[in-house]
Amino acid sequence: MGREALLTAPKYEDGSDSLYFEGEGKAKAAYLRTISSGRPLAAALQEILDDALAKLPFPRRMSYQRYASDGAGDANADPDAGIESTLQFVRPAHGLVALHGADLVDVRALGLAAGRITAGHRFIGMRHMTLDHADDYATTLRDDGKVIAGFAERRDVIRAGLVEAAGADRVVMPDALLDEVTALVEWPVVYRGTFDPRFLEVPQECLILTMQQNQKYFALTDADDRLVDRFLVVSNLATDDPSRIVEGNERVLRARLADARFFYDQDRKRSLESRVDGLKTVVYHNRLGSQYDRMQRVEALARRVAELLGVDAVDAQRAARLAKADLVTDMVGEFPELQGLMGRYYATHDGEKAEVATAIEEQYRPRFAGDALPGTTTGTCLALADKLETLVGLFGIGAVPTGDKDPFALRRHALGVVRILIETPLRIDLATLVDAALRVVPSTEDVGLVRAALLDFFRVRIASYCRDLGYSTNEVEAVLYGEGPIADLPKRLEAVRAFALLPESASLASADKRVRNILGKSADAHGHELDVGLLDVPSEIALHDALRDVAPRSERAHGEGDFKSSLLALASLKEPVDRFFDEVMVNTDDPAVRANRLGLLASLHVAMNRIADLSKLAA
Repeated sequence: MGREALLTAPKYEDGSDSLYFEGEGKAKAAYLRTISSGRPLAAALQEILDDALAKLPFPRRMSYQRYASDGAGDANADPDAGIESTLQFVRPAHGLVALHGADLVDVRALGLAAGRITAGHRFIGMRHMTLDHADDYATTLRDDGKVIAGFAERRDVIRAGLVEAAGADRVVMPDALLDEVTALVEWPVVYRGTFDPRFLEVPQECLILTMQQNQKYFALTDADDRLVDRFLVVSNLATDDPSRIVEGNERVLRARLADARFFYDQDRKRSLESRVDGLKTVVYHNRLGSQYDRMQRVEALARRVAELLGVDAVDAQRAARLAKADLVTDMVGEFPELQGLMGRYYATHDGEKAEVATAIEEQYRPRFAGDALPGTTTGTCLALADKLETLVGLFGIGAVPTGDKDPFALRRHALGVVRILIETPLRIDLATLVDAALRVVPSTEDVGLVRAALLDFFRVRIASYCRDLGYSTNEVEAVLYGEGPIADLPKRLEAVRAFALLPESASLASADKRVRNILGKSADAHGHELDVGLLDVPSEIALHDALRDVAPRSERAHGEGDFKSSLLALASLKEPVDRFFDEVMVNTDDPAVRANRLGLLASLHVAMNRIADLSKLAA
């Protein structure tokens, strides 16, 4: 098979190797399909098992002894038989089952040989059960062992139990908590408890986080999403009288909620302003100073961003000054996830303006994909300043993400800036914001190199954002080379897609690519005053006349923000452009004529690339 045929070969079904491509543009990748020789099940499973155990991410492992008499599920192991080995795992492993159908698979792990004996729930299930067939595993565990083996099934049981126990209330059920609780229980049963309603005076976010993080409880809210004085606990023990279980959990929760109320009451005894100096003792980065140093940079940058956007700079500056003060409160010290949110509560308590208090909470938005953007102008200024300070500061000391390593979440910060600019939207140039940040954030690297690297970093995030909107790589590349605020990108992408559907688009895109190449090789291509008197070939006269008719209409539509009409107006240029390249020699020997024709092509290039680089659409 020839090389070209191999590269385009489909995936064969006859077992022969094949190399093929999938995807398009820069996302196109080569794949090799091949078949490896078979191996005995036990050998392959042993290798997979060893590899899986070695990769389990346990922060700590405990050491324990395995005795010589220990076997797979041996309930009568004799500790006096002597220690055979010392093992390390998250907890001692007592049994290993490996069956293929009715056959035992000969594998070992953690000093155990595979057998047929497994254990059920330690209180309400059979302690030792013999499995005759692999297909019996889940059923035997459920019926005799009181263990739901499947994670997804156990999760569904818990979800249904929570909804049923909630009754008319609504369950606060984050996926992370649901997954964690699912991994903690074998035979889940949901019980309902209550707490003193006086605790509801504390912000409900604090109480909910206390329940979730400290006790793994599920909070309940009413129809208006207000926390109620009831909660749900997922127990691993089914009983006819759960009163002791409920009372014990209520007692534990009471102490936790009392801690939260104490933190809240203590924090409100001091204003946020009085805590600002405390940021001097909080290290932000050993090369970028303290949180107080960072606050001063964000304060200056937030004011500048507000000035650029034409909004209240005083509020933006005030919000930036107080934004990090909650880091030194007891509540945020206990629950770092509440930073910003507690700042809003405390700023409101201190009598700060509502706009300032809200901005303190909004400074971290968007925190993750799909998160809400800041809803106030002051919050928008602060969020942009906070993210830009982080990006410029860390790029300025060379702490740039590499590969899949991004310890400071700079990709998330950059995408947050992109989303704010596009979705708010804000008609401000990204480079202007980066330049403003560079003026207030120190840099140990060459500022010009930092600026270039950061803008390129943003460009990759912008491209990813646009592709997520459903546009092709070529369409995205086309608009990224255009000019204007990135807030216009969605409209420009829509215009490029509409243009690409025109029957004239392929020819015009190829012509634009040719024009770009010609102009790129000619030093005198730009800045030449077009002399109509030097146009003597009918086809170049026709192109000039067509351009004189189309360019103003296209430019006018562009100025009105109607990018689609601006691009679609170019369709009538196809015929005169094609004729020009068929009949006109651009690089003629006459320097005046050559310069004049290059000037004509430069005018064409400007008209065609006002919205996007159409040459990127050429096949």
